[in-house]
Amino acid sequence: MKELDVLLVRWLEGPGRLSEAGELALFTRLLELPDPELAAYLLRDEVPVDPDLAALAAIIRELPFVGSVPGRT
Repeated sequence: MKELDVLLVRWLEGPGRLSEAGELALFTRLLELPDPELAAYLLRDEVPVDPDLAALAAIIRELPFVGSVPGRT
């Protein structure tokens, strides 16, 4: 899904991303989820049961869109 690619790349390109081994392991776990499940967590505000994945999904969802419409994030 192109939408997921955009979200995930935007998070990866942020400053200091994956600077710790734990962040890399958590991101890898997130990427290992099936696309429909990943889409539900990142595009439809469903929350993973795992609290660490839930926290990462929330961070990724809250990133501002580059080139977004004024007044909308």
